[in-house]
Amino acid sequence: MNVPKPLISKALKQSFDYENYLEQMRNFMKNKATSGVQQTEELISYTKLNQVRMKRLTKTTQLNDAIINTLGQLNDSYTWLILTESWCGDAAQSLPILNKIAEQSDLIDLKIAYRDENSELMQYFLTNGGEAIPKLIVINQEQKVLADWGPRPSTVSKMVKAYKEKYGKLQPEFKEQLQVWYNKNKGADIIDDINVILLNIILQYENVILNK
Repeated sequence: MNVPKPLISKALKQSFDYENYLEQMRNFMKNKATSGVQQTEELISYTKLNQVRMKRLTKTTQLNDAIINTLGQLNDSYTWLILTESWCGDAAQSLPILNKIAEQSDLIDLKIAYRDENSELMQYFLTNGGEAIPKLIVINQEQKVLADWGPRPSTVSKMVKAYKEKYGKLQPEFKEQLQVWYNKNKGADIIDDINVILLNIILQYENVILNK
């Protein structure tokens, strides 16, 4: 994907690490606020709920042998830039998993930036025409985009698509079902999705080296 480097550079300058993101969420709770342009009671309550969920997942997430083995095969350094907002429920389910994966490798630098502050960059990563988040953007040392992921694990994306085709929009009861799914899955599908992406990146790297 040919994404203008100035947009990537801007997002990276505004970005922060995972621990800083958690600290910002704690401050939002203290000040009864949220990230993003909209400051509504509903979004503020979502941020509060997400902070609790992320705290739990940060402590309990476990990686499988497959992803650990794949991470050990990386041959280059990468930046994982995640566009999100503190009120995003899907982000609360995925960011702790993505951070746990990134922590496993010295070759991955995970950074988080707010979507609303990087709307131009977000336009290159729309989902069915919408600015759905979170969106993980995998960037190499030359700030070239190698892959992206999000806003949901592939299994959930299929579930959401099927539900919307049948009912038009997501109802509260379906969102509750999604929460149950996330709780039971414990990040397994996110890990599998990222494992596939990493294997493809490793293959790309090896092909570049062979063709030099």
